[in-house]
Amino acid sequence: MIAAITFLFGIVIGSFLNVCIHRLPRGESVVAPRSHCPNCGKLIAAYDNIPLASYLLLGGKCRYCHLRISPVYFLVELATGLMFLASYLLFGIGPEFFRQAVFGSLLIVLVMTDYQERILPDRVTFPGMAFGLLFALLVPLGDGTGSWLARLAGLENISVAAVSILDGLLGALAGGGFLYVLGELYFRLRHREGMGFGDVKMMAMVGLFLGPKLTLLTILVGSLGGSVIGLLLMLALRKRSDYELPFGTFLGFAAFFASLWGWPILNWYRGFFP
Repeated sequence: MIAAITFLFGIVIGSFLNVCIHRLPRGESVVAPRSHCPNCGKLIAAYDNIPLASYLLLGGKCRYCHLRISPVYFLVELATGLMFLASYLLFGIGPEFFRQAVFGSLLIVLVMTDYQERILPDRVTFPGMAFGLLFALLVPLGDGTGSWLARLAGLENISVAAVSILDGLLGALAGGGFLYVLGELYFRLRHREGMGFGDVKMMAMVGLFLGPKLTLLTILVGSLGGSVIGLLLMLALRKRSDYELPFGTFLGFAAFFASLWGWPILNWYRGFFP
């Protein structure tokens, strides 16, 4: 029963995320006006705005102009519902569930805005950083880097919450700092922008949620995935080598992957070094 309620709550949140994905890159309010058809502009009635169900009942078309509405709206609602359900099944209802649900929701918006518009809105990344710090207080990150540095500095009695915040700040520095330096090096060598500053802010947000180790894993997985998939896309679509890939999209998928399965992978890797 709780699982079903969690999924339903997730698809409702997914409906709101669709509003954010559509409006934030355009600088529009996510509160007003009410939802409307992206084709004819007609306001959508409440009975036509039921997550998942309305899209299926209307056959993916607007009731008024009968033009097709992008299936992205349906997929975002479904993905958010499944993400909430998976978070519940993994963590139960508690602080870890809420951290994963908030983190996943932020990533869904960033993945889609970067994919569609090549934009990672500050109105998502900056609040995301605040949420990352808040959850670092509520749910210890347990990265280990912060406690190691605290011991080096002679701070043996530092609190768990302070260590967790330190892990988050180190994660933000590792993620945002690494991409900033990489972007600067690319600009110096190629004399053109290779990475937007939005990616830097996004990885600073990711670092606050995950800590330095999982953040660096995110960059590794996102870079490998982006390189392979990007090369295949350029070959398939016959794009030039300067084709702008949505790197933030790959980083978003990698960050979600790392948040769920990062520690088992890192522990497996450590097994090679007794």
